[in-house]
Amino acid sequence: MTIRATVRGVGHYLPDRVVPNSEFEATLDTSDEWIRSRTGIERRHFAAEGQTTSDLATNAARAALEDAGLEPGDLDALIVATSTADLTFPSVATMVQAKLGMSSGFAFDVQAVCAGFVYALSNAHAMIVSGQARRVMVIGAETFSRLLDMADRSTCVLFGDGAGALLLEATDAEGTPQDRGILATDLNSDGSYRDVLYVDGGTSTGTTGFLRMQGREVFRHAVEKLATTAHTALDKAGLTAEDVAWIVPHQANLRIIKATAQRMGLGMDKVIVTVQDHGNTSAASIPLALSVGKAEGRIKPGDLVVTEAIGGGLAWGSVVLRW
Repeated sequence: MTIRATVRGVGHYLPDRVVPNSEFEATLDTSDEWIRSRTGIERRHFAAEGQTTSDLATNAARAALEDAGLEPGDLDALIVATSTADLTFPSVATMVQAKLGMSSGFAFDVQAVCAGFVYALSNAHAMIVSGQARRVMVIGAETFSRLLDMADRSTCVLFGDGAGALLLEATDAEGTPQDRGILATDLNSDGSYRDVLYVDGGTSTGTTGFLRMQGREVFRHAVEKLATTAHTALDKAGLTAEDVAWIVPHQANLRIIKATAQRMGLGMDKVIVTVQDHGNTSAASIPLALSVGKAEGRIKPGDLVVTEAIGGGLAWGSVVLRW
């Protein structure tokens, strides 16, 4: 028998404030049509004043627990993928642990920017198959609105805030590609591309800083690397693109999503797309899309799902799982 990390529950949370593209027209040389045509984004959510990343993450975790029919005490571990922690330390994960009333187990953060959820999911998978944990809550949560230079039209219109959560549980399986659960992962990074996407603040500057991005370079790397990592993970699982029911990609830009699907030889009818409603929510985008996909009745038990993401670092990777 083989131990698999299977999906027991999923949930998400979005702040109440919805920011349509038109809101940027008053302060920037931009328009709803310009943003839609270049990114596919129509609106995004921004956190309220005083609303933190740990608040968003906690709400998403509660939704996933409800979906799973479990309580916080049933969890062995909690991982939060984020680049927008409430404080330098302690971790967002330990704050969520306290807010949930989870008095046992352990919690920690993972920081791989937009690839963070894929990295966190891979870590959770490793802990479950090794026997270190039986149930792990994996959360992607961001308040990227607090890292945006609102005078930079090339970046500030792209990002939004939100959180999504996936609850993984150890189950016995046959050890075949038909098993439910995570079947393969693939992680990569290349620090030589640091200047392509970064925040110009931190302990070296004593400031929070703003997000900076070379858009064309990010696009070029994203399309090439996302399709490659997805195929690599499928190969590891002993599967092909023809077996895929859904691609659930990082929701950064509709053109990147379309180009990646084309490189994989799959139509857009097999892609879960939420970027139009959420913008780029970094580490939160994949779990948000998974939760929406399930809630809308598209992702069903037995479906083969491929998630893939790329973020600052550059860091990128993918996970193949059967729902």
